[in-house]
Amino acid sequence: MAKGEITINEMMCQGCGFCVQYCPSNCVAFVGEKMSARGYLVPTLAKPEDCTGCAICGWMCPHMAIEVYKFQQEPVKK
Repeated sequence: MAKGEITINEMMCQGCGFCVQYCPSNCVAFVGEKMSARGYLVPTLAKPEDCTGCAICGWMCPHMAIEVYKFQQEPVKK
């Protein structure tokens, strides 16, 4: 089963919320009022256990502020 992780570059993020809106697993969210140094509201990976690494958040980001990592779990050998 695939598992994903994202990193959001706070200096590139402008808080548009497209990543939050289009995440099919609802993993990305605006939690609290985390602000970047530039004064934008920055989303976070709120539910990392649900992230599949589908990369839709990265595709939808118009500022290319999101990097997506997808990990494949090795099947258990018997």
